[in-house]
Amino acid sequence: MTIFEEVKNSVTARQAALQYGIKVGKNKMACCPFHNDHHPSMKIDIGFCCFACGEKGDVIAFVSKLFGLTPYEAARKLAEDFRIQLSSINKAEKKRRKSSKKSTQSKSCMEYQLQQNFYQMEQRMIRVLCDYLNLLERWRQMVAPKTPAEEWKEEYEVACHKICMVEYYLDILLQGSLEERAEFFIHKGEEVIQIENRMGGIKAGNQGGTKNCNDNTKSAS
Repeated sequence: MTIFEEVKNSVTARQAALQYGIKVGKNKMACCPFHNDHHPSMKIDIGFCCFACGEKGDVIAFVSKLFGLTPYEAARKLAEDFRIQLSSINKAEKKRRKSSKKSTQSKSCMEYQLQQNFYQMEQRMIRVLCDYLNLLERWRQMVAPKTPAEEWKEEYEVACHKICMVEYYLDILLQGSLEERAEFFIHKGEEVIQIENRMGGIKAGNQGGTKNCNDNTKSAS
């Protein structure tokens, strides 16, 4: 049942007219509010009909014309003014709320999943960079000058540079704000994945005994 049917089954045009200040005689006649009527020319009962101006219709049409409302607005006004419990509105509202709740739940689940994915990726990058830092530290020790007079090798300078860079990356991931970490993920994530791939190649090479530590570390850097 629609809101229009529920309202019309609950309120007559005569009841609405009395509710909104229009005097209706015992003969169900009233002065028409839709034209300059000095002698009752509107019959109003379940519906209404003016024998002078020709306006006629049901209770919803009456209220719509009286207040300048759309039929739906008129029906809602009647429902509120006469305190009609509308099952059609309740069902629609329940459906809307249920849909809204599902949408909210879906959005929350999506946000949670994104957060989890970000957290997992962040932990992965931290692990890769820590492993890489340890490898770089070992490499720096291997190529470091043995005496103050010894000239620095290029590999030593590269190792120092790479260590500073990785330490900077880890500072962002471990101590940076969420915005800074997200920015790092966008701009440096691919670089970290490449380091991880090279580190995987190093481990495979070491297991096969095909490369020494010095060569492996240079390839990772």
